[in-house]
Amino acid sequence: MEIKFDKKYLEELFELGKTSDKKYRFQPQIVQKYRKTVDILESVAVVEELFRYNSLRYEVLHGDKKGLESVRVNDQYRIEFKTTKVVSETVVTICNIVELSNHYK
Repeated sequence: MEIKFDKKYLEELFELGKTSDKKYRFQPQIVQKYRKTVDILESVAVVEELFRYNSLRYEVLHGDKKGLESVRVNDQYRIEFKTTKVVSETVVTICNIVELSNHYK
């Protein structure tokens, strides 16, 4: 799948391992898992293949987050993204990295 980033800090975090915006600082082990998770998203051909990775706990979100899907980075963080079909390729747009302790607020 092709990966696009909705926000600049998400792309920087993936490509550089850090962000220029001090608001978005994460522990090194979180950044490493984030990058690994995005690599997995990029490597699969179709979204259904994410079910093979039990640790990602792929899910389609409901309620006010309808239209988004998510995978877990670890027990504390998840990546929210949306998928679109462009010709024969699926494009994943990473929208957010959410700390689970705050995602119900």
